[in-house]
Amino acid sequence: MMRVLILGAGAVGGYFGGRLVEAGADVTFFVREARSRFLAERGLRIESPLGDMNLAAKAVFDPKALTAFDLVILTCKAYGLDESLETIAGAVAPGTGVLPLLNGFAHLDRIEARFPEAKVFGGVAQISATLAEDGVVRHFGERNRLIFGVRDGGPDERLAALEAIYARTSVAATFVDDIERRLWDKFVLLATLAGITSMMRASVGDILATPSGERLIRLLLAECESVARAQSWTPSPELPELLSILFVRGSALKASMLRDIERGGRTEGEHILGDMLARARRARLETPVLEIAATHLRAYEASRASGGTNFA
Repeated sequence: MMRVLILGAGAVGGYFGGRLVEAGADVTFFVREARSRFLAERGLRIESPLGDMNLAAKAVFDPKALTAFDLVILTCKAYGLDESLETIAGAVAPGTGVLPLLNGFAHLDRIEARFPEAKVFGGVAQISATLAEDGVVRHFGERNRLIFGVRDGGPDERLAALEAIYARTSVAATFVDDIERRLWDKFVLLATLAGITSMMRASVGDILATPSGERLIRLLLAECESVARAQSWTPSPELPELLSILFVRGSALKASMLRDIERGGRTEGEHILGDMLARARRARLETPVLEIAATHLRAYEASRASGGTNFA
């Protein structure tokens, strides 16, 4: 049986890892010591419209306890990636598959540089979930999709096995041969969603309720699409459905980046908006709304670092 290590048991790692456990897969979670104790004492608890679960989950927190795994799934925040890669180094041997479920692209080169003998895949997670203060992973809505693939489009038996395991669950998991395009689809969507909701400190529905809200969302979306096209991106047929969440009147949807701001935490602003803006500048594109959104996040991080107000 394929041995899977999941870095993190929060919103993404806890949910998708929990579904693997539900299907009988050999899954170990690498988590912080407090989270490990919680999982040992109370189990991995998931509340979802698709079915609640309370699962016995294997978890470790000591890097010295790690041995080589067949597949390592990364679900950490981008700002904690470098530390996380060092921590789980014992789990990655030559040929180990590494599937990051991070947003954007900047993380891929960093993973390949740290583990040059591993096989680094591309992965996209589509879910709205959070790890609540009571330790429960809460899933909102019914979307819970994973898309993954080999970055050059080739086959891989581990990803094929992963798709087969998820087929026994409610997760819509697809092994595709165009993962780079899907990564760009998600990058465009997320940069727009994170940029507009964080900048406005409001949900999609509240933004759309204003006279200029929809126009500003469409301007930011067009700018992000122009950056992607400069990178030879061709949208997938599924993109219109993905982007439709940006224009749902009355929607309570917020990017996780805004939730991070609301609790005064670190954000992935530089990894998402900063990287998108850097790509725009290299392509000599004019992206004024994106620049304002990225600057807004940078100002928040600067204020947070200096101990000033986080204007949340």
